[in-house]
Amino acid sequence: MPNRLALIFPGQGSQYLGMGLDLYQRYPEARTVFDEADRALGMKLSELCFKGPESELPDTFNTQPAILTVSTAALRALKAMHHLGEIAFAAGHSLGEYTALVASGQISFADAVRLVRERGRLMKQAGEREPGGMAAVLGLAPEAGDEACEQAREETGTIVQVANHNSPGQIVISGEQKGL
Repeated sequence: MPNRLALIFPGQGSQYLGMGLDLYQRYPEARTVFDEADRALGMKLSELCFKGPESELPDTFNTQPAILTVSTAALRALKAMHHLGEIAFAAGHSLGEYTALVASGQISFADAVRLVRERGRLMKQAGEREPGGMAAVLGLAPEAGDEACEQAREETGTIVQVANHNSPGQIVISGEQKGL
């Protein structure tokens, strides 16, 4: 039976200044991905990833297409370096789900990078309209997280809820700042 792979792609929060530069410089396949992103978005996303300004990269409007682009570039470079088996499964953490769709051939990279750019814009807009946040909570059982959020909602009259179960012992809550 040929090698069958399961791939998992990262979500927002994995960005850093200079991300993808080594791939861009070493692998023509990765360079093609960055060039395609620049064309699809009508901007130099590659320069933002490589050089910044650092203050603009964390903006969800930029972060989301940047992470998708670097993840896709890494996948294509990996394919060029090694004979990879069949991609049997692809998954992602939040934003990473879009990279999984690209990796599995369900959506084109150009469409995905435009889509996540719009997703980032809408998320930013929603956050500006209704400011909130997220917080990782360590060492709390899922049931206790639900109970704590319910208590915060009752005490503050705000929205707060469990957003992610990242791993055993780590949940993420999200909502209005007062509730968090």
